[in-house]
Amino acid sequence: MLDKHYDPHKVEEGKYEKWKEEGYFQAGRDLSKQPFSMVIPPPNVTGKLHLGHAMDTTIEDIIARYKREVGYDVLWVPGMDHAGIATQAKVEEKLRKQGLSRFDLGREGFLKKAWEWKHEYADTIHSQWAKMGL
Repeated sequence: MLDKHYDPHKVEEGKYEKWKEEGYFQAGRDLSKQPFSMVIPPPNVTGKLHLGHAMDTTIEDIIARYKREVGYDVLWVPGMDHAGIATQAKVEEKLRKQGLSRFDLGREGFLKKAWEWKHEYADTIHSQWAKMGL
């Protein structure tokens, strides 16, 4: 019997991990198929994904899944931060709120802060993508 209400936690739990284990996101497994890949401008690592990112990546995911269903060997790897400039701006903004600048920290100190920011928000973005099934 079906539940009256959709419970995403109950229905979706473990699906993404199973898809990864089954290799659904891997390309190059069947060389008889024509390859298809997408190169799409990625989001910058400036914080959490917003609704616009979700919409864009959902459309890309639909295209990738459609191409896979009609017989292509699909490679679509969502990426992030194509230049680093926007991320740098966010790190500098955070430092300004602390009364610091990148020059106060020096090159190595600033890079350490930038990598800390990247790890925090990149992990969040990856988690958000997984929840969307990308």
